[in-house]
Amino acid sequence: MLMEDIKNRQFKRVYLLTGEEAYLRNQYRKRLRDALIDPEDTMNVSVYEGKGINPKEIIDLAETMPFFAERRVILIEDSGFAKNACPEMAEYIPDIPESTCIIFSETEVDKRGKVYKAIKNTGRVVEFKRQDERTLARWVLGILKKEGKNITEETMHAFLGRTGSDMENIERELEKLLCYTMGRDVITTKDVEEICTEQTENRIFEMIQAITEKNQQKALDLYADLLAMKEPPMRILFLIARQFNQLLQLKSLSGQGMEKGEMAKKAGVPPFALGKYLSQCRKFTSSVLRKAVEDCIETEELVKTGRLGDQIGVELLIMKYSG
Repeated sequence: MLMEDIKNRQFKRVYLLTGEEAYLRNQYRKRLRDALIDPEDTMNVSVYEGKGINPKEIIDLAETMPFFAERRVILIEDSGFAKNACPEMAEYIPDIPESTCIIFSETEVDKRGKVYKAIKNTGRVVEFKRQDERTLARWVLGILKKEGKNITEETMHAFLGRTGSDMENIERELEKLLCYTMGRDVITTKDVEEICTEQTENRIFEMIQAITEKNQQKALDLYADLLAMKEPPMRILFLIARQFNQLLQLKSLSGQGMEKGEMAKKAGVPPFALGKYLSQCRKFTSSVLRKAVEDCIETEELVKTGRLGDQIGVELLIMKYSG
């Protein structure tokens, strides 16, 4: 519907772009801004970012007529207006003049809040969700085709397995891959392994996999790799706890006959990795997963109260569940 507004040049007075896929949010915010006003026009575009924006300042600006242009555009990013109560903004939104368009780009929103409801009633709310593996693969293939590159399905899977589903990260890693394979038509799995940075979350996944296989040495080696990458032990502990918690949720959800996409969403797991997560959770009983989450919480408490060192605390936890 947003693309229809841009195509037909029938614009709302206010837009809210939200959702966890920041790459798409940013892309469409730029498209919308460039459709609303000449990209060279800096007189009639105002940008606000972060918390602490004064709503009265926004309202005063919105009421100001554009300077030799059809409209004034106000871009507001991560203000918190759509999450926290802002009565002035909620009250003003229905009265935004036709000569002004306000574009909110917000990571977090409260759909029950007055600002969200006012935007929905007056303008348009567009939610950009994380894309599934098939959509991401099509997007990557489109970029590779323009560059005259070929890739096998196996290599594509290896690439997305390393990058995760964040499109900004995929774009960065793809740029590195294209530079690395300059002068060659085919991208191989070896190229991906050589140049693409593996996300910390993937190392954690591999570590849990080693724990399920009772491969203690591999689990500890992966932990050592993460420490060598300057990952703080407490962040590693947080990610281990999160994954055990996701496995516990999947253990419960898998017995409810739920559709796989919905299951992945509820557990906060990338859709293309669901099969691997389900395979992992079958290796544990619910009671063991629950105890693992509790042990993670207890380890955090011991570290924070100074009764245990952070590095050794996480190592003991890994040893317990991989032994």
